Amino acid sequence: MESVTAEMRRNLLAALRDGRDPAPGLLGFTDTVLPQLERALLAGHDIVLLGERGQGKSRLLRTLPLLLDEWTPVIGGAELGEHPYAPITPESRRRAAELGDELPVAWRHRDERYLEKLATPDTSVGDLVGDVDPVKVAEGRSLGDPETIHFGLVPRAHRGIMAVNELPDLAERIQVALLNVMEERDIQVRGHSLRLPLDVLLVASSNPEDYTNRGRIITPLKDRFGAEIRTHYPLELDDEVAVIRQESQLVAEVPEHLLEVLARFSRLLRESTSIDQSSGVSARFSIAAAETVAAAALRRSAILHETGERSWDSGGTAGGDDAEFAERGVARPVDLDAVIPVLRGKLEFESGEEGREDAVLEHLLRRATADTVRGRLGGIDLGPLVSMIDQGTQVVTGDDVSAAELLGSLADAETVAPVIERLGARSAGERASAVELALEGLFLARRVAKDTGDDGGRTVYG
Repeated sequence: MESVTAEMRRNLLAALRDGRDPAPGLLGFTDTVLPQLERALLAGHDIVLLGERGQGKSRLLRTLPLLLDEWTPVIGGAELGEHPYAPITPESRRRAAELGDELPVAWRHRDERYLEKLATPDTSVGDLVGDVDPVKVAEGRSLGDPETIHFGLVPRAHRGIMAVNELPDLAERIQVALLNVMEERDIQVRGHSLRLPLDVLLVASSNPEDYTNRGRIITPLKDRFGAEIRTHYPLELDDEVAVIRQESQLVAEVPEHLLEVLARFSRLLRESTSIDQSSGVSARFSIAAAETVAAAALRRSAILHETGERSWDSGGTAGGDDAEFAERGVARPVDLDAVIPVLRGKLEFESGEEGREDAVLEHLLRRATADTVRGRLGGIDLGPLVSMIDQGTQVVTGDDVSAAELLGSLADAETVAPVIERLGARSAGERASAVELALEGLFLARRVAKDTGDDGGRTVYG
């Protein structure tokens, strides 16, 4: 009978030989975290993941069950997932001796072999290891009977994986209860001499100790982890954008260039001296920002639909697929303004920045937009668009401005044709978003003026 670590080693080696991704859905870790994780699993080590918030630690832990066999036999009706050939609890051993080949067998899916516990200060030893069950005592068993024990999460993960999220949040006296599990692979419950030879892979996540004042991992427990793996935020911009696209639930279309703005915004926040970097800037910030931008676009489309306005399709008339697409909402750079007031609370600022929070965020968002314009539209001659503005054309945008109205305010549509082609804009909403990005880039480069109403309504480029 294979141990859990041997089973995972076999399946991991098969995946590596076949060229399959053993941890699907994880982006940005291919050349850094995943090789370290694979080496730790091949060595059969217990693992602790260290990293700031929002770096995908929990997501990484939840991919580990994919390395277990899809189905495994267990003793039917047993409290723990014991193998029929190797019962470990007194009750299962007694049943195996009495029933012999008639011992019932059930099949357990790998998803049921992964247990996860969020460490909280009120977690008890009984939650993790076990305690005497008063119901079983009331049924007539004596306190000295080992069958009176109600097992905690760690024994219930027998022949599986036990994950503890935010391990330092466990009180130190509770962490002590895990020492025997990690070294001798058994448990001790109260005064019982019961010793269970557990077969379990213990994995945990934690913030780096220097970055948290909530608690620490006690030294003897830290010493028992075979591998300590540091996670990180996406190193490449493309990975950051891919994470946002993969994880966000968007209620409207958000063009790729706006996702890039948000990705650059998060990366600039992680470099800013105004932000408390010990707290980190979670990937959840970028995801929530994308969802907020999509919601702003959906709100605008709903308002315009209610007032009877429809979007402009490729033929310049209402109706058609483009109109329906635009009514569902396509985000534009003007929707980025919704991000700062909604998500400011997700960031921790340095102590000297009181009262300047909005100014810091607005500055970094403008930088992210300018960087995106340079990256996306670099090499395009925007002189004709500037000339059109200089000749008196005003382009209006805002929460109550439809794509048709924005595009209709262009005196010469050919001036923005290279921008639309470069950004691959097809629908009216996408074209309007592309034009607005170019105009915002020109404003940030101080080549055109921008007037925003005091009431936060319409914005005029002119």
